[in-house]
This record gives sequence, structure tokens and C-alpha cells, in this order.
Amino acid sequence: MSKKQRKVSNNQRNHIAEDSATSLSDFVSDDMLAKLKGMKREMKVEEEIKLEQEKEKRIQERKEREKNKSFEELLEEYGYDGTKY
Repeated sequence: MSKKQRKVSNNQRNHIAEDSATSLSDFVSDDMLAKLKGMKREMKVEEEIKLEQEKEKRIQERKEREKNKSFEELLEEYGYDGTKY
């Protein structure tokens, strides 16, 4: 095969690949495409809500742990300097 023929065949492959990528949307109706996009938006919103809830849960758990610390744990964490008072 000459270089020119190989180049043409590579271009044809690229063109075929581009056609197959765009043809998928041709097979799906506009209504179905709109439904899929709507589902995508809903899933994104649900994921954001889930992440926000997890964040709030972690904050609440941290506050609860801080609230339930013993005096000994607080001394270890913040230290005790008996010469202050």
C-alpha cells in the first residue's frame, strides 16, 4: 500500500468513527433525549443533596463527640498549665 492509500484509509476510519458517534443521537428520539437530560439533572441534584446531608451529619457528629468528651480528654486535648491560676 502506498502512503497516499494509507492516509485515505485513516481518514475514512476517522470519518466512520465520527459518523457512528453522532448517529447514536439520531437513533434516540427528541422526547427520549429530553427525558434522559431531565434524569441527569435530577440525579445531579440528588447527589448534591446527599453530599450536603453527609456534610451536615459529619458536623453534627463532631459536635456530639466534643460535647461528650470527659474532663480528662479535654485536658489532654487543650493542655493544662497549672501556673496560670
